[in-house]
Amino acid sequence: MTAKPIMSERRVSLLGALLVAVGPVSMALYTPAMTELVTAFGSTDSVVKLTLTLYFGGFAFAQLVAGPLSDVLGRRPVTIAFMALYCAGSLLALFAPTMTVLILARFIQGVGASVGVATSRALVRDLFTRDQSSRIMNLIGIVLALGPAFAPTLGGLILWVFGWRSLFVVMLAIGLGVIATVYFCMAETVVADRKRLNFKTLAGSYRNVLGNAHFVTASGVIAGALGAIYAQATFLPFILMNDLGLSPQQFGLAMLAQSGSFFVASLVARQLIARIGADRLVAPGLVFILAGSAGTATLLLWPPSFLHVMVPVAIYACGIALVMPAMSTAALAPFTRTAGAAAALMGFFQMGAGLLMGSLGALLGDTLVAMGIFIPLMGVAACLSYLIHLRVREVAPDAATPDGAQAPAAKLPTPAE
Repeated sequence: MTAKPIMSERRVSLLGALLVAVGPVSMALYTPAMTELVTAFGSTDSVVKLTLTLYFGGFAFAQLVAGPLSDVLGRRPVTIAFMALYCAGSLLALFAPTMTVLILARFIQGVGASVGVATSRALVRDLFTRDQSSRIMNLIGIVLALGPAFAPTLGGLILWVFGWRSLFVVMLAIGLGVIATVYFCMAETVVADRKRLNFKTLAGSYRNVLGNAHFVTASGVIAGALGAIYAQATFLPFILMNDLGLSPQQFGLAMLAQSGSFFVASLVARQLIARIGADRLVAPGLVFILAGSAGTATLLLWPPSFLHVMVPVAIYACGIALVMPAMSTAALAPFTRTAGAAAALMGFFQMGAGLLMGSLGALLGDTLVAMGIFIPLMGVAACLSYLIHLRVREVAPDAATPDGAQAPAAKLPTPAE
């Protein structure tokens, strides 16, 4: 008889969505203020972009620490500690007297928010597998879409009424809310083992994860697909507000095209997963991604308009919604005791891809040209990774897990809902 999980599928889905949403919502709330910060601090577009770039950097690299720490010390204490750091960064940003301090504060925020990606996906892997895991990943995507969908609009309104500093009051409240939710609602899913808290063990975890071809190829798909969202976040504010003349409030509404299409596609995917399984949605999703990539590439040929920019973005987002559940599950499937490290590394790949392309775009100088070059490259990379993944799966469909023995199940009194 299969043991009942210590948390229900619904609770894990909602907790996972909340944790994952912190990073993107903190980014989306902030983006409408980027052009105003240029004036507020007497700065330049390039310097203000650093507040986003270093946020990405902190987010991407810190998960490499947060993930394995949660394997060793437990999901709950590590999540609470990193979210406390996020709150400290929000407080520093609220009172930042200079752009330098604001850049530092955003970096600290990114470090703190990084725990959400690693912990949430590891939490799913701790308790669920196969299509059940894909359903949870899909539901996380649905709830996650709601935050970034409305965050730019909310951010634009808060900016208009209360000014840019008030955005960090909202982020501080979000951080405190997440800490309270984790403390009262999240059951621990791993047994802490402080003996494993050493560099050799942590490095060994990453060596084993990177040695698994299933993980590397599936993560490559996620990096090219979902990573494009983060790259676009560095391009779209300047294209829509500077090149097309949208106000911060209009920009917030415009971003509903991206998040709204992702949300609708995720709802459709949820129904299809129940009927045909998550794996069969990947190929159609990549077709959408290629179509969105081709549309974005035409920015190099014709002058931009709102529809010219946002329709391909929306199509690409539909593809991400179809690809993400199965590929996230496939990447984490081989791991038990090192699920946190695997989830962190997968998150690092997707964030790192967005950070790399965003940085290259900043170096290029022309945001419109950067969007037309780098987003299509990411779409092509996702498709190539999937073709390699299919080959790997065909050659070694039942690759041995590098974890060795199954981790002992967490024996905690918290019942499933």
